[in-house]
Amino acid sequence: MMKHLQKLTAPLILKCGYVFNNSKPFFGSFQKVRFYATAKKPKLKQEEDECHIPRAVKKEAQAALLDYLHSTRSLQFMDAEHMSKNSPFFLSNLLQRIDNENDIRRSLTRFLRYHPINEFEPFFESIGLKPCQYLPFLPRDLMFLNDDHRLLDNYHILCNYGISRNKIGRIFAEAPEVFRYDPGVLDLKLASFHGVGIDQSTVVKLVSASPHLLIGNVHKEFFQVVEELKKTGVEYSWIEEQLNGNSIDWSHLFELICFLNGLGLTDQQLGKLICQVPGLLFDCSGGTTFSLIGFWLKFGIQKPELLDVFLHLPQIPITTFVFNMRQCYQFLIEIEMPVLEIGNIIHSYPTLLGSCVLKKAASLLTTLNTGKKRLCSVIKENPEFLRNLVRGAKVERLPIAEEELRSKMMKTKFLLDLGFSENSSEMEKALKLFRGKGVELQERFDCLVNAGLDRKHVASVLKIYPQILNQRKEVLEAKIDFLLNTLGLPLSTLVSFPSYLNYTIPRTTLRLSMYNWLKDQGKVDPTLSLSTIIASSEKLFMKTYVNPHPKGLEVWKDLKRELYPD
Repeated sequence: MMKHLQKLTAPLILKCGYVFNNSKPFFGSFQKVRFYATAKKPKLKQEEDECHIPRAVKKEAQAALLDYLHSTRSLQFMDAEHMSKNSPFFLSNLLQRIDNENDIRRSLTRFLRYHPINEFEPFFESIGLKPCQYLPFLPRDLMFLNDDHRLLDNYHILCNYGISRNKIGRIFAEAPEVFRYDPGVLDLKLASFHGVGIDQSTVVKLVSASPHLLIGNVHKEFFQVVEELKKTGVEYSWIEEQLNGNSIDWSHLFELICFLNGLGLTDQQLGKLICQVPGLLFDCSGGTTFSLIGFWLKFGIQKPELLDVFLHLPQIPITTFVFNMRQCYQFLIEIEMPVLEIGNIIHSYPTLLGSCVLKKAASLLTTLNTGKKRLCSVIKENPEFLRNLVRGAKVERLPIAEEELRSKMMKTKFLLDLGFSENSSEMEKALKLFRGKGVELQERFDCLVNAGLDRKHVASVLKIYPQILNQRKEVLEAKIDFLLNTLGLPLSTLVSFPSYLNYTIPRTTLRLSMYNWLKDQGKVDPTLSLSTIIASSEKLFMKTYVNPHPKGLEVWKDLKRELYPD
C-alpha cells in the first residue's frame, strides 16, 4: 500500500480565496471567490470515487480486519471496530492483495499474519480523511498506532468528550498540534469552555466547526467575542447557529466588534444589527464587512457617518448587499458617469446602492430610449431613480428632454433643406446616422459650401456619405486646407472623390509619402488617382505596392514611425 501511494505525485488540489482585481478603480476589494481545480482527476482521487466492495465481501473483510486490529494488535475494541468499518478505500486496496476469493475472511486473516499493515492509514480514513488528505500526515518511522501514545490519548479524549469519530479528521487536518499535547492539556482546554458557561453539547459543535479553538490562545479570543456578544444580548445558541460548519477567525471577529463599538453603536443597537444581518460578523470572519467599510472610506464616508449607514442597513445577507453595491458601481462606470459624481452618489446613498439589483446597462439604455449622458444627468439629479431600474420593475421610456427635442427639430429642418422627404424612412434613417445637434450639422454643411463646393452637390454627396458631417467643423476645415495647400490638389478633387473627407490626415500623408517614394523608384504608375492611393485597405495597399519592392517594407515602417511615434 505504501509503495502504491508513494507513486502518486498528483493528489487532488483545490484552492480557494479572494481574488483582488485592481484594473477597475476603487472597487478592487469586492471580488467573487473563484475556485481552481486540476482539469483531470488525479489517480488517487479517481480510485477513491470508484471504491466499491460487494456487501458480503465487505462484511467478511471487516471482520478479519477487526480481529487483526483488536486481537493481534491489541487496539481497543471500539477503535478497532470503527477503523474496520470506516476505511473502505484501505479495505479495497487490501483485498486486491489476496488471491483466494472463496474464503475472504480466512485468506485475509492469513495475509495479515505475515504482512503487517500501516495502521495509520485505516485510522486516518476512519476519522474522516480521504487518502489524498492524510498522505502527508503518515509518520515515516511508525507503522503501529500503539507506538504513538499521544495521538491515541488525545484521540480518546475527544471521543470520550462526545465528538463524533468521523469528525475528528477535520480537527486533525486543521489543528494537528492538538494530537501532540501532553497529558491533561487537551482536557483543560475543553474544560475552560465550561468556565464561561458553555455546555458540553455546544462545545462539541464549536470545536467540530472551528478546530482552531483548541490551539494556543484561540479559545481565549473566542471567549472575548462571546463576552462582547453577551453584552449585546446575543446568546450562545445563536452563535452556534451561525457557525454552520465554517472555520472562524475569532480575532478578526473581535476586531470587527470593537470597530463597530467605536463607531458609537450602543450594545442594544449592535445586538439588533448583528441579529438582523448575521453575515456582518460571520461571513468570511468579518472580512466581507471590512472590505465594505474600506470601499466606503475610499469614497469619503467618514467614521461618524458610518454609524448612520450601519443603523439603516437593509435586512438582506451582507454578501447580497455587497454584490448589489458592486453591480451599481459597475453600472455607473458603464454609463460613463465621472468618478467624482459616482463618489458623491455612493457617499450620499450607500444603502440605496446596496439594496438595488439593477438590470444591465445596455438593456436599460435601449428600453429608456436614451443615451449615457442623459441617463447620467437623470441619476445625478435624482439618485432614487435607480429604484426604477431594478430587475422585475417595468421600465418606462424617458420623456424627451426640451433640449433634445429642440435639437431633433433643428436636425429635421436641416434634412428637409437637403431634400429629404418628411416622415420618410430615409429621413428616419438619416436622423439616426447624423450625430450632433442640428445647429452643428448646419455649421459643418456651411463649411463645405464656403470652401467653394456647390450646395446641391454637397447635399447629394451627404445622402451617400452622411458620416462626413459627423466630424467637427475644425476637422473638416483642416482636411480641406491639407488637400489644397499641402497636397496642392484642386477643390474639384472633392467632387470626384468626396469620401476623401472620411480619412484622417495621417493616413493620407502615409499613403502619399509611400506612393511618392515608389514613384521616384519607378515602381508604380505615376498617374494613380488619390482615391486609388488612400481608399484601399492597408492589407491590399501593402500587397500591391509596398511588398513587391525589396526595401518597401522598411521604408513603410520608417514612415509609419515618423507619423505615429507612439
